[in-house]
Amino acid sequence: MTKLRCAILDDYQNVALKFADWSQLKDKIGITVFDKPFASQAEAIEALKDFEIICAMRERTPFSREVIEALPELKLLLTSGMRNASFDLDAAKARGVTVCGTGGVGNATAGLTIGLMLELTRHIGYENARMHAGEPWQITMGRDIEGMTLGILGLGKLGIKVATIAKTLGMNVIAWSQNLTKEKCDEAGVGYATKEDLFAKADVISIHVVLSKRSRGLVTKDDLARMKPTAYLINAARGPIVDEDALFEVLQKKKIAGAGLDTFSIEPLPVDHPLRKLDNVVLTPHLGYVTEDNYRRYYSDMVENISAWFNGVPVRVMT
Repeated sequence: MTKLRCAILDDYQNVALKFADWSQLKDKIGITVFDKPFASQAEAIEALKDFEIICAMRERTPFSREVIEALPELKLLLTSGMRNASFDLDAAKARGVTVCGTGGVGNATAGLTIGLMLELTRHIGYENARMHAGEPWQITMGRDIEGMTLGILGLGKLGIKVATIAKTLGMNVIAWSQNLTKEKCDEAGVGYATKEDLFAKADVISIHVVLSKRSRGLVTKDDLARMKPTAYLINAARGPIVDEDALFEVLQKKKIAGAGLDTFSIEPLPVDHPLRKLDNVVLTPHLGYVTEDNYRRYYSDMVENISAWFNGVPVRVMT
């Protein structure tokens, strides 16, 4: 039997082959691991044109119609998670490409969200860096989050998890999204707010909606203008949900206290991006879902997906 070629993409930490048992597929596939992001769509197409199976990590490498149609050998396309906004599922279906997802573990992004909030208000990482650099004693002044109001944009599973932690820390929590009802807020034990009130009243705003046509650009220039000058914005969802140019402007002009950003409109964030130069922004390189537990589940499920596909009974099928 001729082995099929399998590409594992964007394995930045080089853990894909360690976190799952790929040996069961050794007679069926030959694996190539790509541990760096592609510089362009053209580079991705050139590198992947001969592969029958591709394992993608979230939206790190987009698979638009143009990309899918330029990969003549592609038969099976996998993504971590069961949702991927960068995959053109209609194009894959038209090409006869099977697309499958994976499970995940816990709510890793909730922990990162709280971490960003604590860094913004208590400067933990900043002071840690100063200590290691041999700098003099403390220079920052923190703010106590107890009694602050957290505004959550999107009260799904992740939003509820963040709300629960925030309430434990003594925060008041309000929420809004396009389909959110007061009844659901009551069930979660949080206050229901209009979008205008959420941006005007919250001390910290955290975004937890899924990127879609409807949520792209959901946080507008006008919304940001309503925020208190002492308020913070946290985005560990997806960059395009926020008007990034408007956010840069309010941060640069110190119209809000700061932002904690794990996601960006362009990823990886260019090294010369102006956001990197602001001193009131905490930046992380899209770490929300990047945990050992999640990765072990992702890659183990991918092995299972490939095996099931070879057996003619694909699982976790998205199209």
